Order: sequence, then C-alpha cells, then structure tokens
Amino acid sequence: MMVAESGITRQRFKSIMGGSAGNLVEWYDWFAYATFSIYFAPLFFPEGDLTAQLLNTAAIFAAGFLMRPIGAWVMGIYGDKHGRKAGLTLSVLLMAGGSLAIAFAPTYAQAGVVAPTILVIARMVQGLSVGGEYGSSATYLSEMAPAARRGFWSSFQYATLSGGQLLAILVALILQALMSEAQMADWGWRIPFVIGSILALCVYLLRRTMSETKSFTNIDQKREHSSLKLLWRDHKRSCILVAVMSGGGGLASYAFTTYMLKYLINTAGFEKQTATLIIAGVLIWSFCLQPIAGMLADRFGRKPLLLIAGAGVALVAVPIYKLVGQATSPIVALALILIPITLHGGYTANNAMVKAEMFPAHIRALGVAFPYAVGNTIFAGTLEYVALWFKSTGNETGFFWYVAICVGATVIAYLMLPETRDTSLIEED
Repeated sequence: MMVAESGITRQRFKSIMGGSAGNLVEWYDWFAYATFSIYFAPLFFPEGDLTAQLLNTAAIFAAGFLMRPIGAWVMGIYGDKHGRKAGLTLSVLLMAGGSLAIAFAPTYAQAGVVAPTILVIARMVQGLSVGGEYGSSATYLSEMAPAARRGFWSSFQYATLSGGQLLAILVALILQALMSEAQMADWGWRIPFVIGSILALCVYLLRRTMSETKSFTNIDQKREHSSLKLLWRDHKRSCILVAVMSGGGGLASYAFTTYMLKYLINTAGFEKQTATLIIAGVLIWSFCLQPIAGMLADRFGRKPLLLIAGAGVALVAVPIYKLVGQATSPIVALALILIPITLHGGYTANNAMVKAEMFPAHIRALGVAFPYAVGNTIFAGTLEYVALWFKSTGNETGFFWYVAICVGATVIAYLMLPETRDTSLIEED
C-alpha cells in the first residue's frame, strides 16, 4: 500500500530497496572492522615486531584517509560514465572481496609480515569501495525517487548507513553472548566478515537486476566526460559548499555515535557492554528518524531542516557532552544523546539528496562523492585523534567546543544554499 500511496512504481520501489540494502551491507562491512579489530589486531600486529607495527599505522592511514577520497574520485567518474547501477554493483563487489580477504587472512604467527600486508590491502579495498558507495547510492536513490517524495525515499540512504553500523554492533553482542573471550580472539572474529562477504555477494546479484535511472540514460554521451577538472571548473561553488556541509555534518555524526561509545567508557565510566547497548539504542532511533525527517523536507523544504540541524547541534554540543560525562544512569545518558541525534536528523536524512540536486546528471556521481569524501576525511576522519589529543592535555572541554564550532560553520554553507527542492537539477523526463 505504501508503494501505491507514494506514487512509485513497483520496479522503482524494488530498485530503491536494492540500493538501500546494498548500502546497509556496505556500511556493516566497514564498521565490522572497527567493531572487531580489538580481537584480531594482536594476531596481525604483535607488539614485538617493528615492521608489523608500521604496517598497522599504514593501514589506518591508507584506509581512513587516502582510499575513501580516491574511491570517491574513481567510482564517481565510473558512475557518471557507465551508469549508477554499474557503480553500485562494482562498489559492493569490491566490499565483498575485501571482507572475504579479512575473513580468511592468515595470522602473523602463520605467515609473518605477509599477514598484516594482506589485512592492509583488504582494508584499502574496503576503503575504495565505501568511498564510492556514498556517491553512487546517494545519486541513485535521489534520481530514482519521484520528485514529490524524494526526501522520504532518499532518506533510506542514511537510514541504512545507521542500520549497517547497528547490525555490526548487534552481531558483536550476539557473538559475545555465545562465545568466550578466548574463542572470539582465536577464530570468532572471522564470523562477522564471512557474514559480510556473503551478504555483499547477495546484494551484488540483487543490484544486477535493478533498473538504471532515467537521469543517466538521458545524458548526452557526446558531451565532455566527468572529471575532477570539469567538476572544479564548472561547479566550484557547489563543491566547496558540499565539502563544508560534509565536514561538519560528518563530524557531528561520528561525534555522537562512533566516538560517543569511547566517551561513555573512558569519561562517563560505563561498562563496555552497557555503553554498546546505549549506542545501539541511539542507532535504532536514528534509523527510525530518517524517513520522518525526509518527509518533513518534502513538506517544508530542505533548508529549514539543514539549518535546524546545524544550529541546533552546535548549540547543544557542549552541554550534552558535559552532562553525559556526569551521567550515571544508562537511560539518562541515552536520553541526552538522543537530543543532538534528533536535531542532526535534518542533515543526515537530507544531505545526500541536497548534494545530488546541486549537480547536473553528467557529473552528479562525482560531484556528490568527491567533495563529500574530502570534507568527511578532513574533519570526521580526524575526530578521534583531535578528541584524544584534547583529553591527553587535560582539556576535554576544548573538544566539546571544537565540535560545536565545526558544526556551527555548516550554518554558513546552509544559508548560502539555494532551496534545492525548487531548484533541483535532477530531471527525470
């Protein structure tokens, strides 16, 4: 009934669900590494081997900072030249390969320095994949959704991102309940990556059956092809705005989910399992919130939701962190964290759609993906290092203000944005 009421065809609905399901699996695989690295890191990077330790550093750098912008660049151009469906299919296939390699990688005791090398390469492939997935899925869902309900349908892009992170946490909780610490450290950590590779292969088969968007099929193939040079030459202003939005918006997302887990343990003093359950609750709320925020953007426009997100999170960041740090009740901590998460829903649900509406079809995948990856890498990617640096200096409050200022800066970008609901460059006919 929802399909009929939304004015969307069955094939369109199937394609949107296929794109969303793939996005969920991509992000599950990405977050599974961070979730389970505490178990397998000692098996690949033993403390007594300097070369292995250096490879550990290289892996963090290459995957977290280098490969995602490269993936956005390469896969964005690929999606503009060969189609959104082709980009989505390739990205999930790369993720399946990376997860499979991690699942069956030999340990340092079995293969010496070859083991961490395999892990580094596999993580780089995952970084390449997830760097391309954002632009491909954001573009595909925005182009596939009917204009009147674009906010609602495209909101599943971030809903499934939260879902992927939540799924990784739930798998961890289940395995921790069923297995001992010794079993998890020995071989149990491989199970999530086997699950991820199987799911990714299933999504690969599903994505092959999806329809291509009319926006791509209507592109004049004789015109100049997508490239960074063309993007910067013709869409410099949009690129800068997207990078600023993505930097502050991505930082806020990480600040109140990924890093908040560590903050609950290290500063607030919650047990690891309790902190994990709190963040699971946050992610469930975030998942459910996205379609609601998307519908509000369809009704009232994109800019009001974005402005509420930027200004609201900036205003509450400092007091929320202080109060969470003093909380002793998990319920109180959860309720406090849900305040910025709810405000931030105006960004998370709508940012992908807004970015897609800012670029013409022939360069849309690259225009969405690359400035997003650059902004997200510079600010969200360094968030944990900045936070820990402030904590090490004994001035953790400085980090709270850092978050507030970075998120507040996005308000300037939002004010400079057109109301893309009315000026959208997505043309279906």
